[in-house]
Amino acid sequence: MKKADVEEFYARLQAADPEPKGELNYTNPYTLLVAVALSAQATDVGVNKATDKLFKIVDTPEKMVNLGEGKLKDHIKTIGLYNTKAKNVMALSHLLIERHDGVVPDDQAALEALPGVGRKTANVVRNIAFGAPTIAVDTHIFRIGNRTGLAPGKTVLAVEKTLLKVTPDAYMLHAHHWLILLGRYICKARKPECPACPVIELCRFKGKTTV
Repeated sequence: MKKADVEEFYARLQAADPEPKGELNYTNPYTLLVAVALSAQATDVGVNKATDKLFKIVDTPEKMVNLGEGKLKDHIKTIGLYNTKAKNVMALSHLLIERHDGVVPDDQAALEALPGVGRKTANVVRNIAFGAPTIAVDTHIFRIGNRTGLAPGKTVLAVEKTLLKVTPDAYMLHAHHWLILLGRYICKARKPECPACPVIELCRFKGKTTV
């Protein structure tokens, strides 16, 4: 996609949604980190239901450790892979206390060193909590990058690197949310709703739908 088209692509997404927000509920960087870690292979709606009561009593690593793994499981048992996720949340909470004085670091490597926190999770946390110019590539963004021609790539990392290269600085803060929301609600995997897409004229997808 040409530079001018990329600029127009993001300008249209911005016009349609000037201040996009993530759909996970959280109260601070720590609860955001926990929510994002829990959202792997789960829906944001499901995570929000599970954490509604949890985050009212737990909003720091210390409180999570005091809660204990058993009670944490009771809160998140409706989420897929909850046993593994509970272990990871407890472990990352301990490490945040031991290594970072209980504070979530704005540091990619430090975040990725935490149990259950991969590159995508670290990118999401840094972007939302700290305003870092990162783009976390999930299945939606991977699809958008390849389908539209915005950032073709055979791997998640390849698409991420291309997006970071081609996305204008003015759009970096919200690019992550715009692309996820586009993929989640319009450019769907099985049947994209092309007539409702704000970037349909710029998209290079050959199988565009008409209804």
